[in-house]
Amino acid sequence: MDCAIITIALSRERVFGDSWGSSGFSLRADVRVRFDDCTFDPETRELFRGGKTVHLHPKAFRLLEILLESRPRALSKAELHEKLWPGSFVSEANLASLAAEIRRGIGEKGRGARMLRTVYGFGYAFSGDAIEEKRLPPPRAARYCLVWERKEMPLTTGENVVGRDRNADVSIDDSTISRRHARILIAGNAATIEEMGSKNGTFVQGKRIEKPRRLSDGDRIQIGSIVLTFREFSPEKSTDTRR
Repeated sequence: MDCAIITIALSRERVFGDSWGSSGFSLRADVRVRFDDCTFDPETRELFRGGKTVHLHPKAFRLLEILLESRPRALSKAELHEKLWPGSFVSEANLASLAAEIRRGIGEKGRGARMLRTVYGFGYAFSGDAIEEKRLPPPRAARYCLVWERKEMPLTTGENVVGRDRNADVSIDDSTISRRHARILIAGNAATIEEMGSKNGTFVQGKRIEKPRRLSDGDRIQIGSIVLTFREFSPEKSTDTRR
């Protein structure tokens, strides 16, 4: 599932705790890093190129993450070894192998590499242009309720039975209302009302319903002699109760 994203600018000021261009910064889980036709996602631990997943071994993925965190600073082989294999002796060939795997994954060749740069006799650096994309929080779901005599009766996701029965989700003690009069279905950002075989019928905006009907904010619902107002409180709308 695609996530909404916004692009944020990077500067040489302190970012995520460390200063740009010195000791690097830590990638937050709620951002992706986009470079060339690749996207690096630290939260899902995935690398994409041209919209397709690129499979990297865990150590290669971690090396790319370290270089992105530290960009554009070059890291020595000794520093990279300590981050990747702390306290262990590993041949320098292993680091070179990981760098080669990353280059294949992002579509680069060794001698013509522009992004993952070899600093000969020293180590590696990420030198490509990169943009951080921050995920927007998921939109808040709308809230629904029925209003009767200035009293708000909340509706929940799924089935909401309206009737005289004490166990009804919206219970109204009135003799003109059937025990299970109607039901309102909440699914996602949609609300639908259905008649449940009541004696006096269910009316929306003055018209008797015979089949399920989509509700809109402000619709007047009549069950028996009781008139209710359907309200939808979305994040963009005012929550003032209509009268």
